[in-house]
Amino acid sequence: MWLGFVSFGGPAGQIAVMHRELVERRRWVGERRFLHALQYCMVLPGPEAQQLATYIGWLLHGVVGGIAAGVLFVLPSLGILLGLSWLYVAHGDLPVVTAVLSGVRPAVVAVVLGAAWRIGRRTLRHPVLVAIAVASFVGIFAFDVPFPWIVLGAALLGAVGGRVAPGIFAAGGPHGPVATTGAGRAVLDEDTPVPSWARFSPVTLAGQVAVTVTLGLIGYAGLLSIGGADGTLATMARFFTQAALLTFGGAYAVLPYVYQGAVETHGWLLGPEMMDGLALGEATPGPLIMIVTWVGFLGAWKVPVAGWPLWLSAVAGGIVATFFTFLPSFLFVLAGGPLVEASRDMPRLTAPLAGVTAAVVGVIVNLAVFFALHAVFPDGTAAAADPLAVVVGIVAAIAVFRYEVGVVRLLLGAAAVGWIASLLP
Repeated sequence: MWLGFVSFGGPAGQIAVMHRELVERRRWVGERRFLHALQYCMVLPGPEAQQLATYIGWLLHGVVGGIAAGVLFVLPSLGILLGLSWLYVAHGDLPVVTAVLSGVRPAVVAVVLGAAWRIGRRTLRHPVLVAIAVASFVGIFAFDVPFPWIVLGAALLGAVGGRVAPGIFAAGGPHGPVATTGAGRAVLDEDTPVPSWARFSPVTLAGQVAVTVTLGLIGYAGLLSIGGADGTLATMARFFTQAALLTFGGAYAVLPYVYQGAVETHGWLLGPEMMDGLALGEATPGPLIMIVTWVGFLGAWKVPVAGWPLWLSAVAGGIVATFFTFLPSFLFVLAGGPLVEASRDMPRLTAPLAGVTAAVVGVIVNLAVFFALHAVFPDGTAAAADPLAVVVGIVAAIAVFRYEVGVVRLLLGAAAVGWIASLLP
């Protein structure tokens, strides 16, 4: 749980913290075993850092350890975001809050562009991959191609390209290598025998799939009994389960999909509110994908469950969104872990992953453009550009790209600028 309180900085920062604590300081797992688990989690849909915590907890203490590690890693951010969401809907129209958010929103644009740059410079190693990124941007920006189709098309291109030109679609990922350590032996080192619970068993696999699916169906049946198939909570359960299966490339990759569904399709929140949620997600500990808690809370606040108090409906929405987003991740790790321990290489997955990761770069750039338009032109007209947003956005971009200022410091500085600007005559 302590890692859940201190894991700022997105997936890369969270993985670095976990490496320092679990590999270097506590010596619970060896360097190469840690990297092996990380590589598997990178090819899975879902939040990499949370899945890595689940994997290592499972490797050390079995299914109970994996569930405990995964749940406790996200529990702090769940509580924090539920509290911040309530403050936002209850007091978000206060002048001081409005002023702070006016400075934060353009800074979020720089944060998203920085994420695209970090992923792109490590993954777009060939003009073909650059072309896939450009095509994905044009597809979603100019033609409103749904995000799932972009992911599927990029994966198919990667699969074909991996056979035709394997050098172009070689293994790679959005994170750089984790530094090695020369410390002594770990509890689970490279040559430590695989624990009994980590050995593959068809019976165990079938049981884990059955239990996970049953939990999901029981939860969904309960939501159906509350408001029917078209009710807010049941709709959220279906939507966030789909989102959980499409988060290849990390949280930034799925944000456009969440935006399309939550803002355009279901009307659970507005574009600026999505930006505010992203800013809070960046400034709080835990996986960035926890922004789904924000979306679920605001959605169930605006479209509440009939007969429920607003606060109860909203809290239920945040919990439902979080539960159905993370449930598949536990299945992927606990069911797939034994196969990974038995086979240390998955070459058939690396080429499709390279294609998907390239497309993700273009999708993230589209997200940045969307946020920039809402920040600079808050009323939707080109004649009413916000000069403060333009200045803050430019300065924030310089801070991110030139000086590599951390996200928390950047957002706090932007919030201060927005507040100070509101005091000026």
